[in-house]
Amino acid sequence: MNKQILKLAIPNILSNLSVPLLGAVDTALMGHLGDAYYIGAIAIAGIIFDFIYWGFGFLRMGTTGLTAQAFGNEDHTEIHLTLVRALLVAAVMGILLIVFQTIIASIGFTLVQTTPEVEEHAKIYFFIRIFDAPATLALYAFQGWFLGMQNARFPLYITLLVNFVNITLNLLFLYGFDMKTDGIALGTLIAQYIGLLYALGLFWIYYQQYTQKLNFPVILNKGALSQFFTVNRDIFIRTLCLIFTFSFFTAQGAAFGEIILAANAILLMLWTILAYGVDGFAFAAESLVGKYTGQIRKNIKIYQEYKHVIRLLFGWGIVLSSIISLVYLFFGKEIIGLFTNNPEVVRVAESFMIWTIIAPVINSVCFIWDGIYIGATRTPAMRNSMLICAFAVFIPVYYLTLNSLGNHALWLAMVMFMIARGVTLTMLAKKNIFHHISADRTTTI
Repeated sequence: MNKQILKLAIPNILSNLSVPLLGAVDTALMGHLGDAYYIGAIAIAGIIFDFIYWGFGFLRMGTTGLTAQAFGNEDHTEIHLTLVRALLVAAVMGILLIVFQTIIASIGFTLVQTTPEVEEHAKIYFFIRIFDAPATLALYAFQGWFLGMQNARFPLYITLLVNFVNITLNLLFLYGFDMKTDGIALGTLIAQYIGLLYALGLFWIYYQQYTQKLNFPVILNKGALSQFFTVNRDIFIRTLCLIFTFSFFTAQGAAFGEIILAANAILLMLWTILAYGVDGFAFAAESLVGKYTGQIRKNIKIYQEYKHVIRLLFGWGIVLSSIISLVYLFFGKEIIGLFTNNPEVVRVAESFMIWTIIAPVINSVCFIWDGIYIGATRTPAMRNSMLICAFAVFIPVYYLTLNSLGNHALWLAMVMFMIARGVTLTMLAKKNIFHHISADRTTTI
């Protein structure tokens, strides 16, 4: 069982860590241009793209759970249809984002207030990068589908290629053509489309047996679409709450000034690195729990294996997060120095580093639960947990402690938010992750 988990988790960890590391490279490149507003510009533009792309993260997560269950149930037709539906949604949504880019930017930069210099460079970044929307969303669908097929290698290959091209182009545009935020945005745009072409190639070479003649009445079947959109609706709402929390965090940090905004952006990047690392096991949970959920519909006897794999996933997640916590504890100052050479930003970031040190183990619990709930497609409970934690925990904690703690109130609220997520998902698991399986079978577990 450990071998199955690591076979999925290790490529996912490598793939996931390369994503924030790419963001870290962008932040570091901006941080070494001399002015703090370059870092702030990437952070502010990142808020808007978080709302856009994290909001459509259901195209990966929902596709993984549904594909994994079809894979476990050996339903080749549904495996094919799940990918087609996801790509269709990705294409439509990507085009709409480009069409309505001016409205999106207007709303985004109205909600997130910052200095004129930061806003100017953030807008330059936004209006270039928005054109990668169709490719980015289609890659979500492909990555989710590959994971559902128990293949974590292809998402790793795609991510590594995209990031290699992105970093290479960023360096070329910044140092070869003397570009700034426009170079960072253009590099990302080109890299995403190259990644999409590569994903299409991998699918065509290795998964042609799952291609079927497009039958739009079947693709648009009301019942199947209802399940697809119900699962993805709940993930979408859950993701919007998560985006709101992180975006609120960044926006409130901006109100404290450019230095704290830059310091918070660096420390939040370390949280992101943690999240993507532990999410390697969360993604493994999506694949394995989804597969077992599909298999249990045919063979209830494997239920004990289902429970065992969940216990192992938590064990691996906690081990990895503990290692990350120790790295942050002993090498925090050196890590911060990799992101910026601005002495004031370094000093401020160090003063808030304690929150990043204690976060890993706390956060790992809810990250693993997320993967389990997605694989089991028990998304309403996950949605409800996130709504409670964002609006009944995070926001109240911040405003109750703001006057006495200042920027520390933001970090306290974020830690309490993560603790609450772990607690609520654990409480809801008995009914939604374990007992619900008996509803799919006449046999009582």
